[in-house]
Amino acid sequence: MELVVLAEKSRSGRDYILTLSCADTPGLVFAVSGFLVQHSCNILQNQQFDDRLTGLFFMRVHFESEDSGTTLTDLQSDFAHVAGSLRMDWQLSSAQTPTRVLIMVSRFDHCLNDLLYRHKVGALNIDIPAIVSNHPDLRALADSYRIAYHHIPVTPQTKAEAEGQLLELVAGHDIDIVVLARYMQVLSDDLCTKLRGKAMNIHHSFLPSFKGGKPYHQAHERGVKLIGATAHYVTPELDEGQIIEQDVERVEHTMDPQELVAIGRDVEARVLARALKWHSEHRVLLNGNRTIVFR
Repeated sequence: MELVVLAEKSRSGRDYILTLSCADTPGLVFAVSGFLVQHSCNILQNQQFDDRLTGLFFMRVHFESEDSGTTLTDLQSDFAHVAGSLRMDWQLSSAQTPTRVLIMVSRFDHCLNDLLYRHKVGALNIDIPAIVSNHPDLRALADSYRIAYHHIPVTPQTKAEAEGQLLELVAGHDIDIVVLARYMQVLSDDLCTKLRGKAMNIHHSFLPSFKGGKPYHQAHERGVKLIGATAHYVTPELDEGQIIEQDVERVEHTMDPQELVAIGRDVEARVLARALKWHSEHRVLLNGNRTIVFR
């Protein structure tokens, strides 16, 4: 298992993260830094990217307020004037506030178990108020972490009703991101649209090859040399959402299909955890069909 890296921590309790994207024009960095100086803020980390191909500018600033009387609402209200004049798509959040996550899973538990453990040890700055599954199998695992487990069966006849129940949970728990941790159901186009930018998925990286059941067995039969995983945002285009993270492991001809499955599960868990960590730390910005990831 890879080294567990703890989630970004605040030093003062007055840490904030500003992310923005807009058309690239002169004075953007000056406008942001000037705003922070005027509000007695100290930059802890600054990352930016100028996409020469699209003409868009992206920025993430982690800063600390030196004024104990300044609130997040004050900063948001004042920065709105700066952002409006430059037509920015922006978000300003407290670095301390955990991302609220709803996890969806079917019967494979490796990704769910990994996320629950990382959350438990403080490696992810998230809250998990609910787990949703179309099978009852993993209720005991959820119970061991004292997280509510919602068994919502899905059939062609009940799919719309099941997705309605999911949306009720998303709204009721004020969910920031839905994580499909090996949830083996295709979400409807309507649900994907409603969860745009608020749902991520994990799958093996063989696609579009080796579709359907037992992809690692299919890969073994073809003698693949690399096994990988992809974490991406969910869109109506199946498994074609904006990619957040990918990784691979080399395999050999001496390995049997079960060894490939074990390696694949490990890669899937690692990749999903990284993607969720970066999302929860506001490190991922959408750039059309791609993502900007400020690692």
